[in-house]
Amino acid sequence: MSFSDIIKKSVLESFSTADMSAKYVSVVLIETFLIALYIFMVYRFITRSSFYNKNYAISMAIISEITAGIILAMQSNLVISLGMVGALSIVRFRTAIKEPMDLLFLFWSIGTGIICGAGLFSLGVLIAVFVTIGIVLLNLVPAFSAPQLLILKLNDSAAEKQAIDVVKKNASSFKVDSKSATSSAVTLIIEVKTKSGSDMVNELVGLGSVISATLMEHEGEVKN
Repeated sequence: MSFSDIIKKSVLESFSTADMSAKYVSVVLIETFLIALYIFMVYRFITRSSFYNKNYAISMAIISEITAGIILAMQSNLVISLGMVGALSIVRFRTAIKEPMDLLFLFWSIGTGIICGAGLFSLGVLIAVFVTIGIVLLNLVPAFSAPQLLILKLNDSAAEKQAIDVVKKNASSFKVDSKSATSSAVTLIIEVKTKSGSDMVNELVGLGSVISATLMEHEGEVKN
């Protein structure tokens, strides 16, 4: 018997000796579901999205079950495992993930399915505990206050100086991001940091040359 035959025999025996009874599969899937349910509850509690997507949360939890089933199938048969590798390599996700935190929970769900499918339930529990602790602790770290966006529509370019003077008086810092002008109006987009945004907007609207003033939160990157 050659060395390659010995390797081939040991690989085949490792697949044939795998315990794939209905009881074992049920236990693995139940354990996976318990952690997936915990991930579902943590996501529901921690998410700060104004539009909570329940379908995404449910899909994220069930992904753990499906992944665990795939891992069990790959352990049961060498041919199936090779087929799974080929099939999964062509899968592409087309749904855009808008929140970085959603990506974290999605990866956590997939990882839980892989870990539990491999029979490492204790490791899955430990990861769940430490991930939760990490999320809670990092959420307690204060973040830099993001600037707000002030959108001004003016009658003409001569009113720009008056509007900038009001912004300068009410904001600790500001920066004009863009300016567009037509024959009848001028539009300014200004990044501002202020604690009296409502008063500033009211003062701007009080100017006869300001057609409209809109102040909104800025979700972009904060630069020091």
